[in-house]
Amino acid sequence: MSEPAAVAEVAELAAAIRRAIEDAGDPTRAERERAYLKSDRRFVGCGVPAARRIVRTQLGEIGWPRSARHDDVAELAAELWDGPFFECRRAAVEVLVRCVATLGVDDLSWVERWIRDGETWAIVDELATHVVGPVFAADRSAVGGVLDRWAVDPDSFWVRRAAMLALLVPLRTSDEDWDRFCGYAVPLLGEREFFIRKAIGWILRDVSRRWPDPVRGFVAEHRERMSGVTLREATKYLA
Repeated sequence: MSEPAAVAEVAELAAAIRRAIEDAGDPTRAERERAYLKSDRRFVGCGVPAARRIVRTQLGEIGWPRSARHDDVAELAAELWDGPFFECRRAAVEVLVRCVATLGVDDLSWVERWIRDGETWAIVDELATHVVGPVFAADRSAVGGVLDRWAVDPDSFWVRRAAMLALLVPLRTSDEDWDRFCGYAVPLLGEREFFIRKAIGWILRDVSRRWPDPVRGFVAEHRERMSGVTLREATKYLA
């Protein structure tokens, strides 16, 4: 098995991933996805499963994620993020997801910039749930303060959404972060932004599968302030 990639080799690895994704593209799919995501970026039409396989294969050839080093991971992700088409950003996020164990609270400063620049749920949600979420679960005391700040960010609803979605996976297995979620969600119930309303309902729906009673209590207390989409999502699995 190869040694971990040196920083000097990261640009070549990024180029190989970009080429493979572009070669797997479909122009018809590209136009369809571009219209669906309402993006001005260039698309090549490589689907999410195919792009994930490409990243997984390329990383596996150099022994990642087992042998991945933090600086190489950050460098590769940055190289991909700045790539010439939308799927490069998906690939950058996939690199972080697969190598998330190398990341820590200090990395959330640039992850936050990506969230602000992510433009679409297709990027932001993956970053929040499968990158920020595991970093939070690994160090709640340090990362909690970051999420607290994100939850009241005055400029970006994507950042506010990410603060809540970072709690989604931890809440599937433990109620440890329920009070934190409520602290974020309740002040945001009055927001008119669809993606905030949807995120609140989505998390409530997921939690209700395992702990229906807290969700019932949340709905009973805040029903009058909940939007239709939040309420429909929250009560989907409640008897």
